[in-house]
Amino acid sequence: MLLNFDRLGWWKLVLLGITLLTTGFLLLPILFIAALSFGSSQWLIFPPPGWTLKWYQELLADPRWLESAWTSFQIAIIVTVLSVLLGLVTSFGLTRGRFPLREALKALFLTPMILPVVVLAVALYAFFLQIGLNGTLTGFVISHLVLALPFSILSITNALEGFDKSIEDAAVLCGASPLEAKLRVTLPAISHGIFSAAIFSFLTSWDEVVVAIFMSSPTLQTLPVKIWATLRQDLTPVVAAASTLLILLTVLLMVLVALVRKGLKS
Repeated sequence: MLLNFDRLGWWKLVLLGITLLTTGFLLLPILFIAALSFGSSQWLIFPPPGWTLKWYQELLADPRWLESAWTSFQIAIIVTVLSVLLGLVTSFGLTRGRFPLREALKALFLTPMILPVVVLAVALYAFFLQIGLNGTLTGFVISHLVLALPFSILSITNALEGFDKSIEDAAVLCGASPLEAKLRVTLPAISHGIFSAAIFSFLTSWDEVVVAIFMSSPTLQTLPVKIWATLRQDLTPVVAAASTLLILLTVLLMVLVALVRKGLKS
């Protein structure tokens, strides 16, 4: 008999307690930073002596912060588009193709998810330094694409493996070309995988800091790098305000993914 949560007796309270403690352990640092961003003190003091929106006003009025946020957004959008397109083509090849070492190639594409990010950052930095891409928008896009592409391939591949290819074949038998069948039948059916790939690719680029530190220059910085640099120089609550907005966008996108997945399943 499968375990039923309602029949666990007093163990149910133990599991609920562990769940609440784990949730609190994960959420408390985020809530701590959010509270500091509204504190009236010019230093990161908790609990805040008072409450204010001053730091958000300073953040939105500082062109350096806005420029870093715009740079992050530009890079994340470009990375998202390229990651989805390359991930889509690669996923079709890995799912539909029949060639030697296919599984090994799939594992190779997922390597950036396993390697320590700092190792990858050092390797990319050394390589881009030789070809003159370090500190450029192109270098940022390529380095972030290396990190985002595995998430895209994984999401789209899982969607393709759960799709019944006979439906696509039936469309071809009914007169559609192979390309038209993929565009009008397969892609709508795996849209949840494509959507997840886009969101995770965007968040991977938007939140990345380790690789971005190696790729940045005095004139080109992403928002996470700007937060890191400011945190090292001055413990101003503006950093907490920027971090809170960064976290808020990430949470909103993750909630959007959950809602879309729930809607597609229903």
